[in-house]
Amino acid sequence: MPAAVLRICGRPPALEKRPAPVAGAGEVPVTVAAAPITPLDLLCASGTSYFGVPATPYVPGVQGVGHRDDGTPVWFATSAGMRPGDGSMAGAVAVPHVDVVPLPRGVPLPLVAALGLSAVAAHSALVRTGGLTPGETVIVLGAGGVVGQAAVQLALLSGAGRVVAVARSAAAGERAVRLGAAEAVRLRPDDDPASLADRIRDAAGPADLVLGPVFGVPAAAALRVLRPGGRLVNLGGSAAPTAPIDSATLRSGSLRVLGYTNNALSVAQRAESLAEVAGHAAAGRLTVAHEVVPFADVAEAWSRQAAGDTDGRLVLVL
Repeated sequence: MPAAVLRICGRPPALEKRPAPVAGAGEVPVTVAAAPITPLDLLCASGTSYFGVPATPYVPGVQGVGHRDDGTPVWFATSAGMRPGDGSMAGAVAVPHVDVVPLPRGVPLPLVAALGLSAVAAHSALVRTGGLTPGETVIVLGAGGVVGQAAVQLALLSGAGRVVAVARSAAAGERAVRLGAAEAVRLRPDDDPASLADRIRDAAGPADLVLGPVFGVPAAAALRVLRPGGRLVNLGGSAAPTAPIDSATLRSGSLRVLGYTNNALSVAQRAESLAEVAGHAAAGRLTVAHEVVPFADVAEAWSRQAAGDTDGRLVLVL
């Protein structure tokens, strides 16, 4: 079977032929249809992640979609790059049954691959950690990324009354509006928390919940826009690893700053969020910018995703 094999950390994987895996006890054989190239794949393969240097050679890919032997479409997760073993970027995999989630028949598999754990993070951070309730105003930071794009739509699908997006580029802001955001606020290179907060406040008014895959100045600014008792859920630090948050802002509004990671989800919670995401995708209510790439072009696609030379997520199709 074809497989993308990474032999040297920091370099793209190359296409090779490998024997199909044999499912062991408690494992499910899956014929792979599509596998996204995610930031976690790139981080693990760099050899610099907190998981340590992976044992090479290995097949990367921490998630994918495909079909079971009976034709049932499924999403699945792997620990490739985090623990010894192969991942989703191959013609077939054998995955522990707890890491396999059935999908609705007819669901667009490349889209579900693109959404994947990014959309799970957006959904769970909004609903579980953030406690979104109907009618609330939500601010989505980093709205140009996959998590942010999903969050704009999932906030509205989960009952938000109004969503305001914050994004770095005009194109990302325009896309967020097409996806349902009431307004989009564009970041500026010289932004400070006070000036950015003024622009967000003009667009959103007092907000109830901020979801941020970024930290830094955008998070500090958004905190200033929250009404008393408001919440900020942080999913990442792509803007900066620290934020200039002042004590007075937190205390005066009795605000809550909450951290989120998919690693804290139970298997059942992950499956529940995936079912929600897949259902919306199948019904045409949820999408994300992505590009489908032939599996034969894996090395080039890997390099493009690593360099950020793409508008959205690259998804390998077999």
